[in-house]
Amino acid sequence: MAESRGRVWTGVVRVGPRQGDHRVALRAVISVGVPLLILLLLGRLDIAVYASFGAFAALYGRADGPRARLRMQATAGGVLLAAMLVGTAVSVSSVPVFARVVVVAALAAGVTLFAYRDRWHPPGALFAVFAAGATASFPATAGSFATVLLIGGASVVWSLLITAGIALVRRRPWNRPARPRPRIGAVAWEMTVTVGVATLLAGIAGVLLVGTHWYWAMVGAVAAVGGAHVSARLIRGVQRLVGTLLGVLIAAGLLVLHLPPWLVIVVAVALQAGAELYVGRNYGIAMIFVTPLALLMVSLASPVGTELLLRDRVVETVIGVAVGTIVAIVSAALRRRSA
Repeated sequence: MAESRGRVWTGVVRVGPRQGDHRVALRAVISVGVPLLILLLLGRLDIAVYASFGAFAALYGRADGPRARLRMQATAGGVLLAAMLVGTAVSVSSVPVFARVVVVAALAAGVTLFAYRDRWHPPGALFAVFAAGATASFPATAGSFATVLLIGGASVVWSLLITAGIALVRRRPWNRPARPRPRIGAVAWEMTVTVGVATLLAGIAGVLLVGTHWYWAMVGAVAAVGGAHVSARLIRGVQRLVGTLLGVLIAAGLLVLHLPPWLVIVVAVALQAGAELYVGRNYGIAMIFVTPLALLMVSLASPVGTELLLRDRVVETVIGVAVGTIVAIVSAALRRRSA
């Protein structure tokens, strides 16, 4: 038991080696920054979240060759776009909040299985859950579907163009063999069920205990159940919790300054770069950048009280990580009993 705890804490603080993270950071900065600047010039930062979620496509396939990377990014971009459309449909239909949680949890399970089959990197459904949950909680009308398709779709296409352009400049070989798809077996189904149950319970707890920003609890749960083994899941959960708490402190300092929108975008792009430099090396350090980034983007799209925003982020993350960790431990115990 002591040895297991030692492995967990060693994993929490360990920082992995650099593996071309600066190239991913460059793609992310250009993919996210340009759409936000265009929306700033148009005076439409209220729809910046659609552009940001679409730009997340640029973060996929960091370990693959150009052709496989573009294919993965195009697929992930399509899934992110579909997740935003699902969330928008839920918002437009004005269904009860618990029904929204069920829809997002079902999407989380489905995307988890799909991501495992296609060997996504980063793995799992975290970005899709974030996109679906956020759009499900934002006010929307029938016209919002066109906005999602236009802004989100354009952002995905822009991300693909940046990836292709950088590959051409670097003259990387395009015919590098793609990794084979794994067989959909017991591990994949266990991960799918675990993510579905964890996000559902976290979302329900988030609604009952806090109410607003309930999708943050679901995102926290997805992070906590990521990984094939319980030790990896515990490490990721602790890293997300500690990184979020430290990131909230940074966000508090930034939000109290009431920065002008153009400066918020500059800071957000810098935070995105920092997140990509560390997400593959230590998830906790990456969360120190991701947390203020997410809060700044929320403040741009729908300004709310700073104290409420910070409180919700902390409480919902604690709920999500706690629920996800419990589900991860129970899932691992059931797997051992059935082995």
